[in-house]
Amino acid sequence: MAPPGLATRPTSDRLRETLFNVLAPRIQGAAFLDLYAGSGAVGMEALSRGAASVDFVEKAPAALKILRANLERLGLKTGFRIHAAAVGATLRKMQAAPKPERYEVVFLDPPWDAAPEYEATLRLLGGSAAGLLADGALVIAEHRRKEHLEDRYGSLTRTRLLEQGDAALSFYVVDSNSQAK
Repeated sequence: MAPPGLATRPTSDRLRETLFNVLAPRIQGAAFLDLYAGSGAVGMEALSRGAASVDFVEKAPAALKILRANLERLGLKTGFRIHAAAVGATLRKMQAAPKPERYEVVFLDPPWDAAPEYEATLRLLGGSAAGLLADGALVIAEHRRKEHLEDRYGSLTRTRLLEQGDAALSFYVVDSNSQAK
C-alpha cells in the first residue's frame, strides 16, 4: 500500500526484484538504510530477505502513516527503526552520534521531481556522512532513466547502472583511494 498522489512513487515490483537479485549475496545479516522510504516496500523486502536491521527515513506524514500500517500489517515489530525527519538532517544526526551505525547497504529513492535531493544525499554519503558506510558498503540510487547522476560523489564511485523501463538503478561503492586523500 502506498499513499495516493505522485509525491510517493513506489519502486515497481519488477525493479525491486532486479535490485534484490543483485543484492542477494550481501543482504543476509546486513544493516540496511532505506532513505526516502515512502511506503517502506524496499526496506521490508530487505528484512524479508534476511537483513539484520533496517532504518527507514521518511518525512512525509502520509507516507509515514502508510509505512507504519504496512509494518503492522506484516506483523513486524522488531528489526527496524523509523526516523520521521528529512534525510539530510537524519544523516548528519546519525553521523554525529558517539558510535554511529554503519550500513552495508543504503538505498535512496527521492521523489523524482526532487532532483537536487540525489546530489545532496550522495554528496553527504560520499563526504561528511561517509562514516555511516561499512567497509565494502553499497549505495544504490533509484532514479529516472533520463536523470543524469554523476559517476562520482566524493568517495562514492558508480560501478553499475541498470536501466529498466523509465527507471534506473545506480550502484556506488566507496573508493578507498579517495578516503586516503
